[in-house]
Order: sequence, then C-alpha cells, then structure tokens
Amino acid sequence: MGMDSRIEIKVTNPKKVDNVVHPVGQGHATSASSPPQPSASSPPTDGRGRQQQQVLEEGLRHSRGRGRQGRGLIDYMPFKNWVPWLIPGFVIANVVVFLISMFINNCPKNSSSCVGRFLGRFSFQPMKENPLLGPSADTLEKMGALDVIKVVHKHQAWRLISCIWLHAGVFHILANMLSLLFIGIRLEQEFGFVRIGLLYLFAGFGGSLMSALFIQAGISVGASGALFGLLGSMLSELITNWTIYANKLAALLTLIFIVVINLAVGLLPHVDNFAHIGGFISGFLLGFVFLIRPQFGYVSKKHIPTGYIVTSNKPKHKPYQYILWLVSMILLVLGFTFGLILLFRGVNLNDQCSWCHYMSCVPTKLWSCKSQQAYCESIEYQNQLNLTCISNGKSSIYNLSGESTSQVQQLCTKLCSR
Repeated sequence: MGMDSRIEIKVTNPKKVDNVVHPVGQGHATSASSPPQPSASSPPTDGRGRQQQQVLEEGLRHSRGRGRQGRGLIDYMPFKNWVPWLIPGFVIANVVVFLISMFINNCPKNSSSCVGRFLGRFSFQPMKENPLLGPSADTLEKMGALDVIKVVHKHQAWRLISCIWLHAGVFHILANMLSLLFIGIRLEQEFGFVRIGLLYLFAGFGGSLMSALFIQAGISVGASGALFGLLGSMLSELITNWTIYANKLAALLTLIFIVVINLAVGLLPHVDNFAHIGGFISGFLLGFVFLIRPQFGYVSKKHIPTGYIVTSNKPKHKPYQYILWLVSMILLVLGFTFGLILLFRGVNLNDQCSWCHYMSCVPTKLWSCKSQQAYCESIEYQNQLNLTCISNGKSSIYNLSGESTSQVQQLCTKLCSR
C-alpha cells in the first residue's frame, strides 16, 4: 500500500502536550472540512499517558493548494487521559485521618455535653469549644497540628507537613475535600499524578511555613494551603502556556476572580489566611516549574512513524517559558530556605511588619481579630530554662535560669494576662 510523498496535515486539537502522527487507513482520506477519522494503525499511546498534544503549524497545509490528488492524511490524535487516582486517594487519606482523630478524641470520656453522643467515642466536642463539629485542640495537637513552639524548640519540623492532613471538624473537611476533588482531578487528568502530587505537598508546606512565621498563637490545621497552591498553579499554567489557549483573557479573568474571592474569605477571623497566601504563592511558582507545556506547533520526533517527513522544526518550549522556569525555581529555593532559617531562629514576622496582620484578618464592628489565646510554656533549651509567652499573636521568650518554680508560675501569669 503506497502513499504519495505529498502529505496533508490536519489539525484536530491544539491543546495537547505532545503529538502522535499516524496515517488514516485506506479509504479514510477526507477533505479538510470533514471530521477526523481514527486510524486502526495508530501507534500505541505513551505509557505516561500525556493528555494534551500540540499540533503542527498551520503553514504545513500549503500543499493543499497545489491541486494534486491522492494525498495522504495524517491526524494528530490526543493521548488518552490520565486516570486520576492520587487526588481521590488524598481525599480518602484525609477522611481516614479525621476519623482516627475523632476516635482518639473520645469526647464522652472527657465531656458530658458532647454533640451527637449516639456516635459514641466518635461524637464531637461541645459547640462552644469547636463549632465545626470536630475534635478538641488537644487531640489535634497530639495528631500533628502546626504548633510553632514545638516546631522551633522541640525540633518537630514534621508538623509543617502533618498539619495539612488534619481538619478541625466536619464542615472544615467537607469544604476542603469538595474543593480538592473539583480542582485536583482536572489537574491530575491533564498533568499526571507525579507532578500534581509534588505540587500539592510543596504548596502545603509553603502555606504552613508562612503561617508559622506570622501566626504563632495556638495551632493550625487544614489542607487549605495546598488547595490554594493548586489554584495558583492553574494561574501560572495559563500564563506559561499562553500561546496554546483560546479565550485566554476570559479564562485569566475568571481564575483571578475565583482566587480573589477565596483570599477575601480569609480576611474573616479564625481563618488562617497566611497559609492561603503562602500556599498560593508556592503553587504559582511551582506551576511554572511542573506544568510547562510544549509550544503550539511542536512535534515530538519520537512519535513520527518511519518514512514520514515533517517540516516543522519548532523547539519544544519558547524562551520565555525557560526564563519563567528558572526564575521560579530560584525564588522557591530561596523562599523555602530563608523561611526555614527565620522560623528556627524564632523570628515572628509580625514584629517586623506592623500591618501584615491585616492580611489574615480585618477588624470590623461585627468581629474582633484579637487572638483569644494567651499562654506560656516553659522549655528547657540548650541547657537553659526559657519561658515563652504568646499573647495576641506575638511571642516573647524569657530566660528563667535560676528562678524557682513559683517565680516561673507568677511570671507566666503576669505576662499572659497582659
């Protein structure tokens, strides 16, 4: 079965990560206006399952105007979509961890006013203690909630990651998991579980790190930082792959609107907006690193059958994509490095920035942004007894070496009652 050396190129989808070239079988030759027909001789899809392919530049259609008949036709068919399993797995893991935390909490053992006592040890803490229908703060702290004092002075840095798998209550986990399914599955289908899994974890870490640098009172839990990281990566993915999208401006404005609305919600009290902001910035930079696509018109030579000639010599990526990748990688490494250095030195960035607390909560006549938690904790660190007092989001450390136990207690009471 011979084919004429003149080959017509047909564009079937301009938004795919790679290209597959295959001939339409005999009897399937169509005009340029007819729908593409799948070929029985299509090469097998790449096991990595890439979803979105680029197409050959439209200039390759010039052979149409020369009037020769019997031209062959090459279709560029998309790869099969990834089957999303990691994001659903994350959802299941979060639900299982929440159930474990409720089992450990065992409200009936510690309180007589539990909500939903018919659930036994899975019943919830009293509404006045936890209105989100969940465990106590002590249980969450034991399970790995973000506690800056323990991270800094007890070397429990693992809490920066463990906290993103914990949730304060049913309403909290329900909102986060629905958002994760809505955003994450689409991204995993397009980019695969490796890139989206890494992006989720690094963005969650970035959110926890920023939260720890600004909010040092109480504990923090939730996957919101990682979720905002996914939103940020969607925005950077749109920017770095700008040339392959139609309706670019509408998509950009819609995404920015969604991000702004979600960040605005974080201005309410008792919401850790610093985790949202840190996760969003991390995800935005990670999107330039993990979600880069080949440019429009690029053809992967390894998918072109033997004997087929393609005149497109476009490079895989545009120069600006390489620049964004490099700049983002540098900013990520520097940001995480300096953030960890500041954290383990006990720096509270609220002391360096008098207005930054407004990024997490804006006081109004309807609510107050002052932290209701004030406590002191004595810690033996580097052979010295230190007293750390946290009140209204600010921490103070006092050296108590040589002081008696009663003097420590009196000082603690005095400091934390300010």
